[in-house]
Amino acid sequence: MSITELTRNAVDVLPEGGLEQKLKAARPLRVKLGIDVTSPDIHVGRGIPLQRMRAFQDEGHKAVLIIGDYTTRIGDPSGRSSERPILSDEEIDANAQRYLDQAKTIIRDDPELLEVRYNGEWLSKLSYADVVRLGRIITVARMLERDDFEKRYRAGEPISVSELLYPLMQAYDSVAVEADVELGGTDQLYNLLAGRDVMEAYGLDPQVVLTTPLLLSWDGEKMSSSIGNNIPLTAPPEEMFGRTMRIPDSMLRDWWRLVAEQPMPEGDPLSAKLALARLIVARSHGEEAARAAEAYFTRVVREGQAPEDVDEVRLEGPDPLHLPAFLASTLGESTSHWRRTIDQGGVKLDGETLSGYDHAWSELQGAVLQAGKRRFLRLVRG
Repeated sequence: MSITELTRNAVDVLPEGGLEQKLKAARPLRVKLGIDVTSPDIHVGRGIPLQRMRAFQDEGHKAVLIIGDYTTRIGDPSGRSSERPILSDEEIDANAQRYLDQAKTIIRDDPELLEVRYNGEWLSKLSYADVVRLGRIITVARMLERDDFEKRYRAGEPISVSELLYPLMQAYDSVAVEADVELGGTDQLYNLLAGRDVMEAYGLDPQVVLTTPLLLSWDGEKMSSSIGNNIPLTAPPEEMFGRTMRIPDSMLRDWWRLVAEQPMPEGDPLSAKLALARLIVARSHGEEAARAAEAYFTRVVREGQAPEDVDEVRLEGPDPLHLPAFLASTLGESTSHWRRTIDQGGVKLDGETLSGYDHAWSELQGAVLQAGKRRFLRLVRG
């Protein structure tokens, strides 16, 4: 594999010529990627630097995946207009395990090529004197040169000391694992470069920095779990397929370049979008799941039919049934949400739009109820 393949789609590879120099070493490089466990999922966008990590693994280099169980307690301020909320220890632990499982849909789960570390191993052991030593390496003035900090400072918005410490904590991860290369999105450039300064201050050869583009979602915004415009790497196949199909035609070429790492196929956009959805699902769930997800999408979304397998739900409680309350208890969301959905014609019975909130059991039993575009229930007597 050429260096061009290792740096495919990279925005920054710094310093210039640094990666070529590292590759001359007669040993596998240690290629670091840190992920804070701020939400339950790694999505397709955050998978792009994982794809670069996989490329290094394929060349025999060691992937060092750092699960940021400790830095999550501070909260990365990159790209943020306010301080991140802090998760509970239980949420952090649960997310950490999920992240590892999801990352392995892209990177190779080979002990010779993968080292998984939790940065609580070393950050929790730093003394106050250690933190002060770190704090001497980078000035406050330089911290405030960061675009996100500068905007908040000029707007008079609060910036906590813990947020100023975050880049130093992430940089210390590179010291702890002696990283040769660190990967990240373009929003991580400041933090990654800080890692070079901190490594040098600790007497280590500074890491090479490689950044990848941020993936825009179907709404034109950066893909984000908190916004909900994401495709989690281990979402159900039908959900992954359906969400991929929401990508506007204008974004398809970029998605093929960044996610599939292939040129977009020639032909009509629909065929290219279907092929991309199959690829994304197959990577996480296998080819058979991808074929089944496409069949589901074709039947339910494109043809407007019920899926072949529909979950049965028993009718219980008073007759007539108050449908908004029934849907809220069965599918989640609020009763008022389902009232609005019914009012907007979003609930159907055997393909016919339902109106009104109260319906007799005799009207409902044995029928297929469609709530929204893709949620189906077969109603049976309790």
